[in-house]
Amino acid sequence: MRGSGKNAVLMVFTHSPYGSSLAGAGLDAALASAAFEQPVDLLFIGDGVLQLQSKQDNQALKIKHMGKVLASLPLYGIDRVYVDAKAVSRYQLDLDASLLATEALEPDKMHKLMVDYDHLLSF
Repeated sequence: MRGSGKNAVLMVFTHSPYGSSLAGAGLDAALASAAFEQPVDLLFIGDGVLQLQSKQDNQALKIKHMGKVLASLPLYGIDRVYVDAKAVSRYQLDLDASLLATEALEPDKMHKLMVDYDHLLSF
């Protein structure tokens, strides 16, 4: 976890990947912040964990698959990715097949994580 005083940002993703433009906007914000050497970490909670599924059917929606953007995050120095353990269990996601390496957190640990950051942005 990043400590205070480093102007660190935690991007919190709460929306499914294709239900709105928020998921894409959040990833764009994360990449832009990281490009300007802002410390950025990600937390996927609730429906947001669905963004990490490796197999997504986006063809019917005629929307670009988010997998390529997610896979590029480590190239921008975004390598701390946390997920809501309860949501992962509810959706029966296989984190080993996820698009990113993640760390699953229980609610109390998520709360501790969030208070450790200087800035929270929710998408």
